[in-house]
Amino acid sequence: MNHTPRILIVDDEPFNVDYLEQELEDLNYQTIAAVNGKDALEKISAEKPDLVLLDIMMPILDGFSVLEKVKADAEIRNIPIIVISANNDLPNMVKGIELGAEDYLPKPFEPTLLKARIQSCLEKKHLRDLQNLYLKSLENELNIARDIQKEFLPAELPKVEGWEIAAYFKAAKEVAGDFYDAFILPDGNLAFVVADVCDKGIGAALYMTLFRSLIRATANASAALTPAQRLQHSVSLTNDYVAETHESANMFATIFIGILESQSGKLFYINGGNESALVAGKDGAVHAELACTGPVIGAIPGASFAVEEVELAADDLLVAFTDGIPDTQNSAKEFFGKEKMFKILKSHNAKPGDFINKMEEALQAFIGSAEQFDDITLLAIKKV
Repeated sequence: MNHTPRILIVDDEPFNVDYLEQELEDLNYQTIAAVNGKDALEKISAEKPDLVLLDIMMPILDGFSVLEKVKADAEIRNIPIIVISANNDLPNMVKGIELGAEDYLPKPFEPTLLKARIQSCLEKKHLRDLQNLYLKSLENELNIARDIQKEFLPAELPKVEGWEIAAYFKAAKEVAGDFYDAFILPDGNLAFVVADVCDKGIGAALYMTLFRSLIRATANASAALTPAQRLQHSVSLTNDYVAETHESANMFATIFIGILESQSGKLFYINGGNESALVAGKDGAVHAELACTGPVIGAIPGASFAVEEVELAADDLLVAFTDGIPDTQNSAKEFFGKEKMFKILKSHNAKPGDFINKMEEALQAFIGSAEQFDDITLLAIKKV
């Protein structure tokens, strides 16, 4: 222990307080006193003692009420409490323990036993304090990692004349394996990506930054490539680098990457093991699903990725997303699926932003009180 522990004695009998103070001072503990339950709550909140010795039968507020209020307050609930009471029948002892007391000692107490119980409680509190410090430090590190990772997502989506773009991203944890990107290429075309790195947590987040950086760097590498050649160049180089350089990590990503010619409306794309992107018409009905054209990236050196082409007509809406959307579960373990997305497309196909907002509302309403277990990423593009 790095400091002298402070112990709060709560008892309405001055003799009992004096006796306990003498015992504790002989053991080199600092003491604070409270004469009733109300006084005790005020001093627990203000002083944050290391331990409380609590009587049960007191005026104004009894010990059981103090226990209930302390354990209901997140700021002070971890302060250990030992009940010392003349009211020592079994039902009261059980009630004290159930309400959160560390121990329950009868009056008159044996000093040696009291000393042992106090030392045990203080040692456990010290270990909990160390654990909480470590968890707080870990939380701070994760918050820093989350803020850094945000820098790898576009601060704002590019403006392309004649087109509207919107995106939605929500990590399941502090850091994510999913990512999306959209940027203007040297030839003026729009490149966009939706991807999902396998696994979750820090490892996936680290590889997310690698995949994103490689894809963006290789896609911008040369102005003298056709859209199809640029896609082949970017995906193949990224795939081979990760598969060969980080083979032992067994990390890979599903990806939907496209290059859009804004004037012609032609979309060139590679789907590497990702959910099929959807193309919905003016009526909201899905008339094309852009399925896989190759395997996941980063797993197989020299893997082949075919480039496919589709033309987006006026009022067509392209929707690319990761499996976090159809695989989202509610508290009943039901899946969100794709049918709900199809229904939303039919009723909210006016603008990408409107569709994204409606999808966000639907997903959050569906998840409800359940825990989000996977990252959710969605990107929508429409010709207007």
